[in-house]
Amino acid sequence: MTLTMTATLFSILGAIAIGAMSPGPSFILVSRLSVARSRLHGLAAAIGMGLGGALFAALALAGLTALLQQVAWLYLTLKVLGGVYLVYLGIRIWQGASQPLADVGTGAYDGRSARQCLAIAFATQISNPKTAVVYASIFAALMPANPPAAVLLILPPSIFLVEAGWYAIVALAFSAKRSQAVYLRFKRWIDRAAGAVMGALGVRLISESLASAKN
Repeated sequence: MTLTMTATLFSILGAIAIGAMSPGPSFILVSRLSVARSRLHGLAAAIGMGLGGALFAALALAGLTALLQQVAWLYLTLKVLGGVYLVYLGIRIWQGASQPLADVGTGAYDGRSARQCLAIAFATQISNPKTAVVYASIFAALMPANPPAAVLLILPPSIFLVEAGWYAIVALAFSAKRSQAVYLRFKRWIDRAAGAVMGALGVRLISESLASAKN
């Protein structure tokens, strides 16, 4: 791979990293799982986010995002379903705000729960198909017309590392004992705030989708 293509690859990954660091439902979910459960759960969620990012990258490279943009009803349907899922998550978090939390910070959680966190994180990451379009836009803007096959093969796993790496940092920060102590003290209000923000993001995605359908 030439020096120019290496620079292009790092430019794309840098743009993806900036997008990953932007606050959104993924950040809310990983931080909450890390502080409310354990470091293991947070890291599992980080892997789920990375897998979602890699999937979006593969879809963008395969040109399937162009299909979504051309078939308006399919894109609209996926966006609405994604918004509904985020609203559902927000409601579940809000409902659990008053429930007591036992054994936080002990690490006494089975592998199945961690796998569930991974699955929930993956579903949250892919709940907004607009992210795939953002990926495609970055690729279109920064990638040359005929990139070498090596770049196409390297991009999805590289994006996995970027997304999972960032959310692993989030998980490590929020799973610290001090963070968990603050969470336990203000659990009800933190959970309600997180649930409200998650639900609001879902409502926003639904409203934007319906508004675009009318235009």
